[in-house]
Amino acid sequence: MTSSYRQPGVVLTDHHFTVPLDHDDPGGETIELFAREVTASGTDPAGLPWLLYLEGGPGFGARRFTGRQAWIGRAVQEYRVLLLDQRGTGRSTPANRQTLPRRGTPAQQAEYLSHFRADSIVRDCEAVRPRLTGGAPWTVLGQSFGGFCATHYLSSAPEGLEAVLITGGLPSLDATADEVYRAAYPRIGRKNLDHYARYPMDVARARRVHEYLYEHGPTLRGGRRLTPEAFQSLGLMLGAGDGSHQLHYLLEGAFVRTSGGYEPSDAFLEGVEAALSFAGHPLYALLHEAIYAQDPARATGWAAERVRAEFPEFDAAKALAGDGPVLFTGETVHPWHFASDPALAPLRETAQLLAERTGWRPLYDRSRLAANEVPVAAAVYHDDMYVDTAHSLDTARAVRGLRTWVTDEYEHDGLRAGGPVVLDRLLGLVRGEV
Repeated sequence: MTSSYRQPGVVLTDHHFTVPLDHDDPGGETIELFAREVTASGTDPAGLPWLLYLEGGPGFGARRFTGRQAWIGRAVQEYRVLLLDQRGTGRSTPANRQTLPRRGTPAQQAEYLSHFRADSIVRDCEAVRPRLTGGAPWTVLGQSFGGFCATHYLSSAPEGLEAVLITGGLPSLDATADEVYRAAYPRIGRKNLDHYARYPMDVARARRVHEYLYEHGPTLRGGRRLTPEAFQSLGLMLGAGDGSHQLHYLLEGAFVRTSGGYEPSDAFLEGVEAALSFAGHPLYALLHEAIYAQDPARATGWAAERVRAEFPEFDAAKALAGDGPVLFTGETVHPWHFASDPALAPLRETAQLLAERTGWRPLYDRSRLAANEVPVAAAVYHDDMYVDTAHSLDTARAVRGLRTWVTDEYEHDGLRAGGPVVLDRLLGLVRGEV
């Protein structure tokens, strides 16, 4: 079933697909996928090639653009664009605290979620592709985790690919979750120092908030317990182009004077709640470390929490005992997330079982990548907070024919912030025009 409607400059068509939950059991349980096609108004899309967009995450539905926002305007000049809500996200069969209990026990929920990694997402794409393209290969644009999926696509089904464009998402082919986070914490630290150099007044503001939280520990209106650790995780914002500025604006309104003294302002707490809640993307927390799991014998075991102990500079209590800045953390998920966030708390046992799970399949095939014949271009953002630059460049060298554009003009969200420029540069690279 499809339906079409218009926005300024584009025509949108909704698509619904049924695919197996487990592609190795095609006769078993099925789930639904949703995808939105975008084409330019006034054009005949029948003769245009397809471009599939894979959103970052894991656990985020495809971005909801309006008209020709960001990179879409450039893409629809020559493509039919498909914005896929990856399994479990958006309007695809949802996986969250409301739906997962229908699966049964936490063990059954964890087993179900084991089918929501990049390998299953790519097999979804291959199931959908012939229904739309008639069997022709398509171009894939992968942002962040979408780039991880695109790299798996190159490893497992390159025959389905006309070209691959990756932005901020070239993964390590073999780094463990521990190694990923061991490389991440120093980058997160640098982003903190950059922020405090830009906004030195925020050193005192962040310390004041932490001091208040240690003494009072308020609960946000959504039911979240605002612990110091939870507040520190606002550092996730520092990986975006405007994230440092947005964090500054949040901190500057942290306190308001009341009849009983100073306390956190409602506006501040509302902003913190919006920034920290996993209600719209619980799979991000549930599967975040699983995207790095490739050794069948090794569990991820809350790697970010374990590795954090190696970096005492992120200990807020120790920072407060001295006179240095309190450092925010970044793209890390911890056991306490499942205690403090109401959207995650019912899934706490499921998350623990996923952390303890072994038997994960390898996601990347070095030999196939070394023999790659698909044109590939990747934007690698210098000192990207979310994806290690050194890991990305190692992978670039391992993929035959891959061309990189290494830039410090953008942060991890370069595709959103500089969309037409970034997409145009990558297309030029895969076509040998630059």
